[in-house]
Amino acid sequence: MTEESSTGGIIDALLDAMEHQIIPMTEEGVAAGNKIFGAAVLRKSDLSVVLAETNNETENPLWHGEVHTLKRFYEVNEDKRPDPKELIFLSTHEPCSMCLSAITWAGFDNFYYFFSHEDSRDAFAIPHDLKILKEVFTLEPGGYNKENAFWKSYAIHALIAAQAEPERGRLQARAAKISKKYADLSDQYQSSKDQNSIPLN
Repeated sequence: MTEESSTGGIIDALLDAMEHQIIPMTEEGVAAGNKIFGAAVLRKSDLSVVLAETNNETENPLWHGEVHTLKRFYEVNEDKRPDPKELIFLSTHEPCSMCLSAITWAGFDNFYYFFSHEDSRDAFAIPHDLKILKEVFTLEPGGYNKENAFWKSYAIHALIAAQAEPERGRLQARAAKISKKYADLSDQYQSSKDQNSIPLN
């Protein structure tokens, strides 16, 4: 959390970033054969979006939404690039093991996510995150340390559920609208994924 903003203000800013920045990019990405995952970085001070990106695995299977965002972030000239400690990292979906490591190596002390690993598996038919955590790291769902010496993670839906009414209902309605949009994008991706060359599609 930031001292400058209330939790509700942070949630609204994250949902705004998804609606107005990430989702339009993801629509184009899915049309090109990419998965639905995206990310953004926002300033802690005023919650403005520094940049947003989406999955680009058709170019490189390592360009998950988060890693592609970090790639773009570190392409910004150093004199214009904010310190990661001054930023919020937003991931539309709970980061996979590669993206968890990338966020850590990139120097961020936090991340927020909208959909969980279980959502990726059950609602979006993309089970790879949980399967890799289990097969490679022997971790059950939720088994990684969500608050550690490097960063603290926040589940946006849990933050919404903790709000008092009527704020909770308002935010839940916003979240439901976003979830519906991702369900539509997922259907589009699933219907055409056999035509792409992504190793784990």
